[in-house]
Amino acid sequence: MEVQSVVLKRTFNLHKEEYEEAALRALNSGWYILGREMEDFEQKFAAYMGVKHCVALNSGTDALILAFRAIGIRPGDEVICPAGTYIASVIGITENGGIPVFVDMDDHMEINADAIEARITDRTKAILPVHLFGQCSRMDKISEIAKKYDLILIEDCAQCHGSTFNGKLAGTFGNIGCFSFYPTKPLGALGDAGAIITDDNELAEKIRLLRNYGSKVKYHNEINGVNSRMDEVQAAVLKVGLSHLEEGNAERRHQAQMYVGGINNPKVIIPPVYEEVFHVYHLFPVLVEDRDDFQNYLAENGVKTQVHYPIPPYVAECYKDWGYQWSDFPNAERYAKQEVSMPIYAGLSDEEVRYVIDVINRY
Repeated sequence: MEVQSVVLKRTFNLHKEEYEEAALRALNSGWYILGREMEDFEQKFAAYMGVKHCVALNSGTDALILAFRAIGIRPGDEVICPAGTYIASVIGITENGGIPVFVDMDDHMEINADAIEARITDRTKAILPVHLFGQCSRMDKISEIAKKYDLILIEDCAQCHGSTFNGKLAGTFGNIGCFSFYPTKPLGALGDAGAIITDDNELAEKIRLLRNYGSKVKYHNEINGVNSRMDEVQAAVLKVGLSHLEEGNAERRHQAQMYVGGINNPKVIIPPVYEEVFHVYHLFPVLVEDRDDFQNYLAENGVKTQVHYPIPPYVAECYKDWGYQWSDFPNAERYAKQEVSMPIYAGLSDEEVRYVIDVINRY
């Protein structure tokens, strides 16, 4: 048997007719940018999240960049963020001249909330928790710290659509929640797309200006902006995805429960989940000391896997001038060198999951 790490066509086929109808509706409308489909998606996603505003953008990376621009991050301002994350999280800070201040990860592969306070200085302006793999970070502690030091809280929710901490949705704890709708995400477009959510009227209005060249009225440019607009086709298909988000999350949670209950190999470590969290399992990470050998063994037995993320941003070549060493953040280093993501996606069969478990247990 062969099991791919993800097969987007299967996820598409689950609701093929609805996606096709939505795409054709947008195409036949004759209006492809800043139209009714986008406005309707913004309203529906804001309602799902229970917030006042959703501003649709062309990517999750732009959501982060524009969020930090909207709150006024300037050169020299510090933003606390996890040491182990995808580089897009850090790009949101550095594109505005900000300085990422890294905090190591905890045993759950999330930012260590207990280590944040020690990293705060008089230049700290914001905290950026990144809800990795589908699990909400420790937002009780992080929110308390942000309030104590009067810091802006921006959440990177690129992987956790529908995840909660103590029943509260990821993205609704801070000033701004940033979402990616990259095709593999729990709520995925059929191309690049993203959004921010907020209850702050002023921030929402500023990001609407920023995404459209700083303009409300064509050719009247009030501020320095960019072009970051979600197109109508992506908005239309995202509405379909949103209507099936809960069932997709339930399917991946079922697969994850099979993995947790079935994997029985001391060489393969499954990171724990916070008791307070509803995990939506965008990914299913495991930790293995000899990752190359493990991945090769799986591949030889037909199981395709991925790694997230082998080079953490603090040692990325593009940021080498910062002078960090791998060992500066031991947990981030360990995860970067040991993490392997198992197949998990809407459309993966129980038979395939059982096969993966069997192969893992024979390693």
